[in-house]
Amino acid sequence: MTIAQFQKLIEEIYYEKDSRRGMEATFMWLTEEVGELSRALRRGNPQQLREEFADVAAWLATLASIAGVDLQQAVVEKYCDGCPKCGCTPCRCTEG
Repeated sequence: MTIAQFQKLIEEIYYEKDSRRGMEATFMWLTEEVGELSRALRRGNPQQLREEFADVAAWLATLASIAGVDLQQAVVEKYCDGCPKCGCTPCRCTEG
């Protein structure tokens, strides 16, 4: 499944409900899911990690849809040539 296909699937499942909720409330749900991912990372349970990564990806995709952003296009435009700052793969930027 491509990023575009995933975003379309999430739109089919949740867009109507999520768009009614609005951008700000949907963003708050995304941040809650990131918090759950943080807890899962500390616990290290592989199944819980998979579930929380999937939830974060789904909320990010639905937020992109509400904002009118093609997530796949955005990712390709920014990262297809390597690091956006130095242009290298792997990144050769020095930590600031």
